[in-house]
Amino acid sequence: MLQPVAWVLDQVAQQLIADAQEGEPNVDQGRVLPSASVLADVCQALSWVLFPLHFFGPTSQGSRVRAVEETLRRALTALRQEIYYALMVGGAKGTPSADNCERHSSDLVMLLANRLPRIRALLIKDLAAAYAGDPALIDTNEALLCYPGLEAILHHRIAHALHTLAVPLVPRMITELAHSKTGIDIHPGAEIGESFFIDHGTGVVIGETCRIGARVRIYQGVTLGARSIPVNERGHAVKGTFRHPIVGNDVIIYAGATILGRVVIGHGSTIAGNVWLTRSVPPGSRVTQADAINEGFGDGSGI
Repeated sequence: MLQPVAWVLDQVAQQLIADAQEGEPNVDQGRVLPSASVLADVCQALSWVLFPLHFFGPTSQGSRVRAVEETLRRALTALRQEIYYALMVGGAKGTPSADNCERHSSDLVMLLANRLPRIRALLIKDLAAAYAGDPALIDTNEALLCYPGLEAILHHRIAHALHTLAVPLVPRMITELAHSKTGIDIHPGAEIGESFFIDHGTGVVIGETCRIGARVRIYQGVTLGARSIPVNERGHAVKGTFRHPIVGNDVIIYAGATILGRVVIGHGSTIAGNVWLTRSVPPGSRVTQADAINEGFGDGSGI
């Protein structure tokens, strides 16, 4: 085993602090960033209260209500703290008031709490869509406990609610927690309808301004992205533009398909695997790859 070394690091530490004061203007003394580990615990607790019959075990109705209430109280208290940090750091231009941020964080958390029954109703339909769409699925318990698509959707439903409440930083951190675990990248700004199912899921990307209808099913490797990124006179990406697809109801998008730009995929359409699509298609479309050309090569002519 290596012997301890008496590192002399005070000058390095001082330089790092000095550099940070130059490069991190939005973070000053008394302000800290939200914690990803705390938000992970919050999401775990919220998943329990959203599915209390699954996670709180057999008990009396009164005991279950008390357990859900206490779990919810702890989760929302922790979330309030993280939202407060986010508001202090990134919630307003200039120097936001700590008192205002404290009050606002409390209001935002209560607004989220009131939306939880609606989020649960959407998740129940997402579970039903998983069961209906996957013949390998034994029951919805398996989807809830094992399917990365359901974990990503659960995180997104919570994050999207916070996003619509204009909470800074925290919604994106929540979706990135799911992204790091599942390989499914859904921006919290994306609007996703009921009964949404992502099968397998690895490599799925859903951009910020996507609008996805009801009963949509997508597979691994699907990208709903932007065709181009407009820039301003300074060369910076223009914010707030509608640049991602609109997907109608009852659409199926198979593995590896890439759909780019503000195009509309009509209701009831099917997009086959590995399709590259940059144009709108009418309702009921069946979009497949072009047939391969059967052509032989010789003497290096295929290079």
